Amino acid sequence: MEAMRTLLDEHQSLAAIIHAIRHMIGEIRAGRLTPDFKLFEAMVHYLDAYPEKRHHPKEDRYLFEPLKARTSEGAEVLARLEREHAEADARIKTLEQALDRYVGGAPDGFETFAQAFDAYAEFYRNHMLTEEREVLPLLIAHFTEEDWARADAGIRAEMDPMGGTRPGGKEEDFARIFSKLVAAAPPPIGFGSGPYKND
Repeated sequence: MEAMRTLLDEHQSLAAIIHAIRHMIGEIRAGRLTPDFKLFEAMVHYLDAYPEKRHHPKEDRYLFEPLKARTSEGAEVLARLEREHAEADARIKTLEQALDRYVGGAPDGFETFAQAFDAYAEFYRNHMLTEEREVLPLLIAHFTEEDWARADAGIRAEMDPMGGTRPGGKEEDFARIFSKLVAAAPPPIGFGSGPYKND
């Protein structure tokens, strides 16, 4: 079940970034934090490039598709989750546009971004809970040892699950980015070591 453990670990990483952004939005609203736009932009990029473009395709390929081949149980929830995966670009675009308004100084920029992010965070909370509470029990019930072995091998054969690429071929190390995001985020979420630098 290495595949399942890996994907649950990725859920935790995603939840940590979402929690950090929510915390910073709350602190800005309370007047206790000056917005770090570079950090917000880096975090939104992370949400796009890591869970949306790397995590979801692995779930579809190595867990959902083999599960559908084993049983019709859970077909409706799997179809819904796969639709949600397919809507990733629209979901991120909404968030990016709201952040652009905020960075650009629009009078309603902060509240527009805060509301867009709250909707994004609520969506992901429900999405991940559905996967963990409804799909993972089905995997445990119906996957054979061979299914798990194929899923484990498939995920191992991919690039490092914390790795990736940017357009143009620039390698992107998500473990390093995650560490930098945590370091730059203010306490108690991170270490507050200063503005985020994309080097």
